[in-house]
Amino acid sequence: MRLLAIAALSSASVLWAQEPQRIRVAVERQDSAGWIAVNPAHVFESGEKLRFRFSSSVAGYLYVINMGTSRDYELLFPRSDTGSNNRVEAAKDYLVPAGQGYFKVSGPPGQDVVYWLVSPVDMGKQYRPLPPPLAPADRPLQITPRCDDSIFKARGDCVDTSAGVKPAGKLPENMNGVVKPNPRELLFIQDNSIGKESVVVSSPAPLSGPVVYELRLAHR
Repeated sequence: MRLLAIAALSSASVLWAQEPQRIRVAVERQDSAGWIAVNPAHVFESGEKLRFRFSSSVAGYLYVINMGTSRDYELLFPRSDTGSNNRVEAAKDYLVPAGQGYFKVSGPPGQDVVYWLVSPVDMGKQYRPLPPPLAPADRPLQITPRCDDSIFKARGDCVDTSAGVKPAGKLPENMNGVVKPNPRELLFIQDNSIGKESVVVSSPAPLSGPVVYELRLAHR
């Protein structure tokens, strides 16, 4: 039985279908002053520490999978060291990883693809066996991070406009059949209204099943 079929029968999915969903994700980097929000398309240096701040207008369950520049998959959340409770309540901020944790930038330069999946129901452990590494012939060419000159001159911030929060492209194999991303159903909006760099993923119409999008994390 497909997970999407299970979700369609759940009361949580019925609630999802009654209202549009808005998801906000922000990337925070640690510096000498503490944690600061940065443009999600910021180009990170190897060894830097970062974390994510997440909120949703609708309650559900959050899953985060990373495909690194080596093209291996890794479950970022939930897991024992980043937080095991992936239930998210509506209109509440969450940190990934939870608590005082952080991720450290490493690996070959390029763009990690961080998949964010928000489901109206707990998908259990069926999503967790990660797909095998991509065969060399199937691995996409790695993008070399580059600063946008106009942004750099105006703000001194190295931002790669090909990175950041995007509609999901080709999904990991264990997500196929669970959700089929349709960029036409989601709006991606840069939001600086509250003094923080963040992106809002919004559905103009109610959604009935899991939502997936990606954050391309550039580093050198």
